[in-house]
Amino acid sequence: MTEPDVMVYLMTGFLDSGKTEFLNFTLKQDYFQIEGTTLLILCEEGEGEYSPQDMLKYNVKVECVKEQGDLTEDWLEKMDKKYHPERVVVEYNGMWKVSDFEKLKLPKGWGIEQKITTVDASTFQMYLTNLKPLFVEMVRDSEMVIFNRCADKKPLAGYRRSVKVVSPQAEVIFEDGNGEVEDIFEGDVPYDLDAPVIEVHREDYGIWYVDVMDNPDRYKGKTVEFTARVVKPKGFPSKVFFPGRMAMTCCADDTTFLGYVCKSAYTPKLNPGQWVTVRAKVGFKRVSVYRGIGPVLEAEHIEAAEPIEELVYFN
Repeated sequence: MTEPDVMVYLMTGFLDSGKTEFLNFTLKQDYFQIEGTTLLILCEEGEGEYSPQDMLKYNVKVECVKEQGDLTEDWLEKMDKKYHPERVVVEYNGMWKVSDFEKLKLPKGWGIEQKITTVDASTFQMYLTNLKPLFVEMVRDSEMVIFNRCADKKPLAGYRRSVKVVSPQAEVIFEDGNGEVEDIFEGDVPYDLDAPVIEVHREDYGIWYVDVMDNPDRYKGKTVEFTARVVKPKGFPSKVFFPGRMAMTCCADDTTFLGYVCKSAYTPKLNPGQWVTVRAKVGFKRVSVYRGIGPVLEAEHIEAAEPIEELVYFN
């Protein structure tokens, strides 16, 4: 993919989630300095502020947009002609749909280089309960999701999974008052990783799905057993299928299939949509559907199973 001439960094997150604090820190770092102008577009007023002296020092030009209707393609073109920026940073309004910005035709040479989301862990559950569709839009395709104010470590594993089901590639970081929180996920799975066969109960499928990708060393060469629905995509080899389940990302009409490639000589006898219990050895290979390296299951045993609740939960 060709690198854009003007890199756009899209900063998302609800009000007072730490966007301004993160950008204030980043704009001053040596690794973020450039020769040209940085255009900073502010779309909301939070508790944090930007120092005019710092903005002058680091050659940052600030423009504010108070109404979403003012953030148009024509306005962006005017900003491009006014500042000729080398880089653009957008601190987006947490109550605006991120997809509205992503649909805009950006000025020639502009391109979204990175999408980062900040989350206040102390209010995350409230926002997830009441504004889940907005949160899903924020984290979808984010390269980095930063949870700050993590006073309680207990719910963090669930928070991480809530992000990973929407944006599997995202790096999820947790911070408290002392900096980054580390080593909080050791032993956080509800099944025995040392068992001869790791039995993944139906209520734990989502946990296993996320963890096997994030911690491949835990599972490489081990045998797992779980119940899932058979999916056989067109064009796939005759002895390959996807055992998996559906997860609701933001509403009943927005679901995501969670499954991994599985190889079995028994595949031709399986019917799409059929429920099966799969026992398989876990390996990792480069597969086109993953766009990189991912789990590949070598089935040792497959048998028909009774249907179970379709939707996967993570918390």
